[in-house]
Amino acid sequence: MIRLTLRSLRAEALRMLLSALAVVLGVAFIAGTLILVDGMRAGAYERAGAFDRHTDLAVYATGTRPLPTASLDRVRGVDGVAAAAGELTGTGGVVGADGRPVLGYAVLAAIPTEAALRSYDVVSGRLPDRAGEVVLDADTVAEEGFTLGAPVRVGGTGGPARPYTLVGTVDVAGTARDIGGPFIGLVGPEALAVTGESGYGRIMVAARPGVPAGALAERVRAVAGVDTTVKDRQQILDDAVDEAVRDLTQFTMLLMIFVAVAVVVAGFVIANTFAIVLAQRTRRTALLRLVGATRGQVFRSALLESAVLGVVASVLGVLFGVALAGGMRLLLIRLDVPVSGGLRVTGSTVVTALLLGTVLTVGAALLPAWRGTRVPPVAALTDAAVQPGQGAGRLRLALGAVVLGAGVAALAGAASAGQLVLVAAGGVLAFFGIVLFGPVLVPAMVRVFGWPLRRLVGTTATLAVANAVRNPRRIAATATALVIGIGLVSAFVVGARSTKDGIERSVDAEIGTDFVVTGIGQDLPAALTGELAARPELGVVHEQRSAVTAGIEVRAAHPALVGRSITGVLSGDATRLGPGRVLVHRELARANGWTVGSPVTVKGRGFQVAAVVTDDRPTMVASDAPAGHVIDMADADFVALFPDRRGFLAEIDPAAGVDADRARDAIAQVLAGYPTVNLMDQGAYKKMLTGTVDMLLAFVTALLGLAVVIALVGVANTLSLSVVERTRENAVLRAVGMTRARMRAMLAAEAVLMALVGAVLGVGLGTGVSAAAMALLDRLGGDFHVVLPFGQLGLILGVSVLAALLASVLPARRALSRPVVEALADQ
Repeated sequence: MIRLTLRSLRAEALRMLLSALAVVLGVAFIAGTLILVDGMRAGAYERAGAFDRHTDLAVYATGTRPLPTASLDRVRGVDGVAAAAGELTGTGGVVGADGRPVLGYAVLAAIPTEAALRSYDVVSGRLPDRAGEVVLDADTVAEEGFTLGAPVRVGGTGGPARPYTLVGTVDVAGTARDIGGPFIGLVGPEALAVTGESGYGRIMVAARPGVPAGALAERVRAVAGVDTTVKDRQQILDDAVDEAVRDLTQFTMLLMIFVAVAVVVAGFVIANTFAIVLAQRTRRTALLRLVGATRGQVFRSALLESAVLGVVASVLGVLFGVALAGGMRLLLIRLDVPVSGGLRVTGSTVVTALLLGTVLTVGAALLPAWRGTRVPPVAALTDAAVQPGQGAGRLRLALGAVVLGAGVAALAGAASAGQLVLVAAGGVLAFFGIVLFGPVLVPAMVRVFGWPLRRLVGTTATLAVANAVRNPRRIAATATALVIGIGLVSAFVVGARSTKDGIERSVDAEIGTDFVVTGIGQDLPAALTGELAARPELGVVHEQRSAVTAGIEVRAAHPALVGRSITGVLSGDATRLGPGRVLVHRELARANGWTVGSPVTVKGRGFQVAAVVTDDRPTMVASDAPAGHVIDMADADFVALFPDRRGFLAEIDPAAGVDADRARDAIAQVLAGYPTVNLMDQGAYKKMLTGTVDMLLAFVTALLGLAVVIALVGVANTLSLSVVERTRENAVLRAVGMTRARMRAMLAAEAVLMALVGAVLGVGLGTGVSAAAMALLDRLGGDFHVVLPFGQLGLILGVSVLAALLASVLPARRALSRPVVEALADQ
């Protein structure tokens, strides 16, 4: 039996080629993901302690307040301390050679001046030793054309940009300080001034030679003060490693979800392929049974065949996985995602991929192999090629209808129940309902979609529809593989478009000015709003700020803009907002019995209620304040009460009689000294907010695309094996006058119908899941509604149809390659 199995594999190598391709693609995704992640993890480990190579101890703040400079002075005076330096990492900005801010989220760090604590890799020049000096990462210097010794303007939230002398370049690639933008290094006091911080994030300590680390830690802990913790070198490195791999672990889990999708799709394709192949061997299997082969031998023979196929395909998949890992790495770099390390192929990765690929193939072949053992010896006297396809049992169909109905009900009721788990459960149940009910649902849809073809093409389309539905289980399994990939792609496409639409509506509701100025990863600099308000070309300049005091959220407001933010005025006049007069929101007014004219005290200062209003906007800051306990007050009053509170966005309108271009020029002149802010109009602001959604959609679509490709391989595989099964039937059609062109058209129509049904079901499932998710988000307080991107959904269907046409080329060539007389004699 072993020799017979191996001979069958050699004889039918071409027939199993497409089956192997599905395994190759699935294993390649597994291997590629592991190779990419192993390389990134190795790079993360290598650079985890990059800035602590000479740090023996470190003092960290346990509270929200940073470590003051006085703590640093005390630590420096501890017996046994060779050197101590304060370190902080914040955000800043660099003005480029063209006078514009260098794009990207910039990291600004305090670099020790003590030689014993310097751990940076210097590419050229040196590290800063005194105030007025700066180092940048080598890539930024090369891209901007900066030269050592030349002035470079650097700024942050502490004030406008000022020139610093560039004294060196450093390499921070692959570290926690490589996040896609410039790296800026200044001495400690300068870093504090630029970032506006009042203290350091930690204090690094280098011990004198021969001083025991434990004893030194105790002495440092005694002077560090309350709300601090002291960590030794091993704890510092352990924390650095944990931080380095934390995000990578989450990224790995995300990739593994897509790997699982690809593997499931490949499993459907492999199982369907073996079911077809073993069904076509009915007479051969019956002859084996007739000459004495047991059911166990037939079963083990089929599993051996699947194991050999799995091993060979897995080896090819690992080789292809290396190229796929390189492609994913380039995609991440193209999306401006920092990638540490290179590609790393380990023995465990190879073994894991080979094992999973083989187990996947054998596992998918178990049920078809078991069914193959049910062939009685008398089947040797029948012609398996003309046996009708077996339909699904009543129990399966009934269960499928129940599960499908439960899935649809869960999706429909997720919003009213307020449960996200119902969205996921509804999607899963609906999919399994399609799987179970597929032998009835898919052929019915094929007949519906085939009706226009029959009207247009005639007999050729009628034959294509009849061929497609003759084996309900087979076509259902083929279409189901497509439902998974296209369903997920559609869900992300619809979800992304709906999310973008919700964001754009929120901007329209909350931003009522022509221009907005936003901080790049941080709040706006303290002096910026005042400089903008001083420009005569600008009329409205309002910085969105908020603070919480005594369980009440206090928000800064501008009289010219307040009308767009409130949804209703219950009493009073909202336009009377001004010095000493505030707007009180309904819930807060009811809780305190306030009405128009009531006195209100905020932080010891008295105000008068100008109006009681309603506002459905979410709170601007995270707090324990009850919902709706909000007071809006004029900008000047807010600044007087909360002088240190900053916002991340300012709204700006031109002054009366000033056109938009003049106003933009005036804003740009002010912003030239602030590289940590960005000027946008409403359209650009919307695009910035939705850019992340587009990037995520591109990444997800690229990963799910492989699952769709595997499913389309299943379409080609099913059609190719069906051509083998119908060799004599196709020969008869050719003998009675069917032309080669009509034969190709018949097979193309059959492939298109299979792919179209799977794609339509996938789009429907994905749209349903996204619609349920958007309804839930809208109920939870957002402004989200499902928006159907008909162009993108149409593109998905069009690509599926085109791919199906391509998938029909090789089967059609095979059907036409044999002479009619030879094909008529085929057994």
